[in-house]
Amino acid sequence: MNPHRLFTLRPPLPRLSPSEIGLWIAGALPLLLVALLLAALLAASPARASDIACHGENLLVAMEKQKPEELAKIRAEAAKVPNGQGIFWKVEKEGLKPSYLLGTMHVTDPRVLTMPKGAREAAATADVVVIESDEILDEQKAAASLLMHPELTMFTDGKSVKDHLDAADLAKLESGLKERGLALGAVARMKPWILASFVALPACELSRKAAGASFLDKQIAEDAVKAGKPIAGLETLVEQLEAMADLPVDFHFRALIETIALGDKMEDVIETMTELYLAGDIGMTMPFLKAVAPTESGEDESAYAAFETRIVRDRNLVMAEGSKRHLEKGNAFIAVGALHLPGNEGLVELIRKQGYTVTRIDG
Repeated sequence: MNPHRLFTLRPPLPRLSPSEIGLWIAGALPLLLVALLLAALLAASPARASDIACHGENLLVAMEKQKPEELAKIRAEAAKVPNGQGIFWKVEKEGLKPSYLLGTMHVTDPRVLTMPKGAREAAATADVVVIESDEILDEQKAAASLLMHPELTMFTDGKSVKDHLDAADLAKLESGLKERGLALGAVARMKPWILASFVALPACELSRKAAGASFLDKQIAEDAVKAGKPIAGLETLVEQLEAMADLPVDFHFRALIETIALGDKMEDVIETMTELYLAGDIGMTMPFLKAVAPTESGEDESAYAAFETRIVRDRNLVMAEGSKRHLEKGNAFIAVGALHLPGNEGLVELIRKQGYTVTRIDG
């Protein structure tokens, strides 16, 4: 039987809601290091890549002119998010030196690397610097750890992406990867959440890192190492990938294909997310991502709920528990992805429930 006919007969994957796509994109960002480790194995060219510049535009600027009512709805939804404003927070309890909590964005954008006023000083005077995963400091060690769990990055059962996509979606994937300098044949056995980290980030972002630039979390850790400070991690890269692997593989493939369909718009999406981050408007991120594509009626929100629970809420609990021993000593500097901060089950609120006063200091 002609193998290509199998792809044609396979029914197309059902669409995801914008909520699902947006959260999936946000969830893929922490996999930047994994993507770059694999890119190195695929012999990506950092010299050529370093010349690529980002050209994204803030989509909210156009929305303000063309769809002011839609922007007003986004702002109204964002206003309901507890602790949705702010990326830099002071954590206090009587008898302890203050600690600090910084929401990060896992990118190399120079604007992001600048950090809000006072954050760099707080990190410099802290007794310990805590980040999501201290494995980001040693890429060789990280790669070795991932190689011990090949099932988290590759299909190990003889299958490949061709067993999960019909001909049309496979062509979209092949085209999207080609635009990023990758051949489908070279990555066909990779799990969709690994491919996600290639397509959910603009080529310029992957290129800057391939050329040697550090993303914010790594820069914070590197500065701490230079200052002789201890570094602590809240989770491992394997744990991050296990969280992704806990969800149905077809869910990831649906999100992968629909993210590719955004095409050049992804640069605009990342630029918009970056400007929201710089403004401290974290609560607007998810409402914005939901508005990137129109919502279809009758969509199943169960996959979205499962993703939000496993990738965001569960990890928030892990981070809050892991932060506890450092906060109890005082004078800690904790840096985690900004999307883990807001909400009733976000890190800001979870730390407050531990008996601390948590106050925004970046605005």
